Formats: sequence, C-alpha cells, structure tokens
Amino acid sequence: MTPTADPRDLLPTEQALQLIDADGHPVTGGDLKLPDEQTLLELYRAMVVGRRFDAQATALTKQGRLAVYPSSRGQEACQVAAALALREQDWLFPTYRDSVALVSRGVPAPEVLTLLSGGWHSGYDPYEYNCGAQCTPLATNTLHAVGLAHAARLKGDDAVALVLLGDGATSEGDTHEALNFAAVWRVPVIFLVQNNGYAISVPLSKQTAAPSLAFKGIGYGVRSAKVDGNDVAAVYDAITQAMDHALEGNGPSLIEAMTYRMEAHTNADDATRYRQSDEVTQWLARDPIERLRVYLTDRGVLDDPLAASFTAAGEELAATTRDALNADDELDPSTIFEHVYAEMTPALAAQQAMLREELAS
Repeated sequence: MTPTADPRDLLPTEQALQLIDADGHPVTGGDLKLPDEQTLLELYRAMVVGRRFDAQATALTKQGRLAVYPSSRGQEACQVAAALALREQDWLFPTYRDSVALVSRGVPAPEVLTLLSGGWHSGYDPYEYNCGAQCTPLATNTLHAVGLAHAARLKGDDAVALVLLGDGATSEGDTHEALNFAAVWRVPVIFLVQNNGYAISVPLSKQTAAPSLAFKGIGYGVRSAKVDGNDVAAVYDAITQAMDHALEGNGPSLIEAMTYRMEAHTNADDATRYRQSDEVTQWLARDPIERLRVYLTDRGVLDDPLAASFTAAGEELAATTRDALNADDELDPSTIFEHVYAEMTPALAAQQAMLREELAS
C-alpha cells in the first residue's frame, strides 16, 4: 500500500522562490541552490539562441511560411531550464508553445516547425530525441508523460519524464487524472506548470479560486513548489531537486513557475483586447534573459566577446531555420489521404484521385 505523504512536505511556499531577482541580484531561495557558473552560462546561451529562433519563427509566420506560431518569448527560462536539466535518457513532453524547449533539447529547428508549416507528422522522431510530439489539445501530454514514466519504472529504467503545461491545462480533467495516477504509483514524473496568467484570453482569476496552482498537486499527495518562472536558476534547481525526488523512488512533483507570455497567444490573436499595456511593461522589466546577463556580467563570467558569440549562434540558427523553410517544397494537398490507414481504402483512393484531378484542372 502506498504510504500517505505528510501534508507539510507537500506545501509550496507562499511567495515564488527566487535565486536571482529581476535586477540581476542574488537572493536567498529557500531550499534552492544556485547552479554553478558554467551551468548558468549554458542556460544564458540557450535562452539567447532560443529567443532569436522564436523571433525568426514569428517572422516566418508573417511571411506565410508557417500557418500559425505560438511564441515562447518571455517563457524562455522555464523551457530552457527544463531542456537542460534533463539527462539524455529522460523524456520531455512539450505543448504547442514549447518550441524553444525542443530546440534547446537538440531537436533541429526545421523539424520543430514542420507541424506548424503544414506537415502531416510532428516533424521529428520522438525516440531520437526523447521528446514527445508537441500537443495542441490541452493536457493530453500529461497522460503521455505519466504513462511513459510509469512504464520506465516498471522496467527498472533510469529515466524521468518532464511534462510542460500551462495554467489553462490545470483546468482539464487529463491533468488531474495524471496527477492522481502518478501519485498513487510513485511515477517518476515532473509537472512543470508555466503559469503565464492567461488561458488564451481567460485570466487566472477566472480559471481557479486556489491561491496557487501549486496547490493543485496537494490533494493528490504530490510534492509541490512555486518558483519565479523568469529566474532560470530557480527553475533549473527546482527541476533538479524534483528529479532527485523521483529517482529516489518518491514519485512525482509539481512545479508552478510564475512567468508571462510577452506576445499574443498566437499571431492570430489580439492580446490588447484583454491585457493592459502597463501589465506588459511591468513584466518586461522582469525579463529572464536580461536579469541573468546582469548577474553574469557583474561577476565577470560573461564578457562582450562571449556574449557576441552567443548572439552569433542565435543568428546562425535563425539563418538555418529561414533557409530550410524557404527552400521547403510546396506541399501536395492530395497527401492528406495518406497515412490514415495502413492501406488506403478504396473510398479514400477515389477521393484522392478526384482531388488530384481538380488540382490539375
């Protein structure tokens, strides 16, 4: 029988834990420990490169190369920390907004954008990178992550799964089923909730009456934490501790990371209809990249040549992404009938022939 957890061990702190504040100054982060300088440099580089990739993807959407793009700008700390904290054998389960996490995990940028450019598949082999497919339906990836991690535990594999989700996904039944199953069976899985304050246009106050989304895990016996989601050091160490917790056989953790979506929900959304400009301005001052730049520069860890090399790496990735998508062959609409069944049915074959005839006329 699964032992009952002590509720005092599950409770998150009232305030989001930080290690580096918005001005780039070190602060005491409770039980969190500041990563070493080399790790912080790697996190900084990944955020710089990730933001440049994100800007390029947004531009490609405006040029018609992508059908839609949900920007990660502002949430780089969560996504980069998740990607870099995981080991090679661990698994990442992203959402539609987590392209920067995938790029940071090592998935080639053009493959990350295949789905959004109209491809029929997710764009990358999940088993090659240990990354699940990007899920558009909210919270479905929570079940996928728990299922894989439970299987790994049964097989005795040394692996942890981390699932990314937003505040809106915590209102979905899938999330609660996943939390309950994971807690009962001590599944080695981490739920990283990127709380950016909005489920598209619905503010958090209209989504839940709970004082914190971290409280969502307590009712299921899941260890929970609340961190500053724009402090990459805090997110990274919170994930590292959750991994240790899971690998020691103690089961899942839920981390609520307080962050902000700097852009609209997607390029098809007008965020000015439901967000005030002063709110955006306040969050711009908490930028995750700038605070770490200040921290590293003040300590002589980051100098101008090194910073320039990170910027150059971002430009190189942007150029590679741009060239790949601009050179992409035009898609054949008739291929929508393929890969539906192992063998195409006569009805689908007839419909495909009709479409090809129509396209040729």
